[in-house]
Amino acid sequence: MTDPLTPSSGIFEGQVHLLPVRIYYEDTDFSGVVYHANYLRYLERARSDYFRLAGIHHRALAARADPLAFAVVEMRLNFRAPARVDDALVVATTFDSVRGARMFARQRVLRGTELLCEAEVTAAVIGMDGRPRRPPREMLDLLEPWLTENDAGEQS
Repeated sequence: MTDPLTPSSGIFEGQVHLLPVRIYYEDTDFSGVVYHANYLRYLERARSDYFRLAGIHHRALAARADPLAFAVVEMRLNFRAPARVDDALVVATTFDSVRGARMFARQRVLRGTELLCEAEVTAAVIGMDGRPRRPPREMLDLLEPWLTENDAGEQS
């Protein structure tokens, strides 16, 4: 049985990671809707928990002999409808592929079946010097079952 006081990292349904998010008063602007920049936080949390459930942990990456991290290099957002205080949302995340150092994700923020926001995200694996690095084989092996295009490590 899971400890009810342990924060949830969401779940995988097939290759889609689902992370529940509750909207609090602090998330909203003076008009009562979620401030647009907060969607970036929800999307980031969902990507982090996607990796956590896939077995890739930020602390372990940073503790390697050749420390690694992730950096968003491009993000395209489309806001469709506002979220409001007390809404229960779900962030759905898929990673399509890994090409070189780049990882390609699609994310949707949903209230029930209603699409509120969608994002296309390109992230890169980087060294602590900020330069792109190809993900290590063990990371690709952990990611491969979850990639929707199943091409972990494809060269381009």
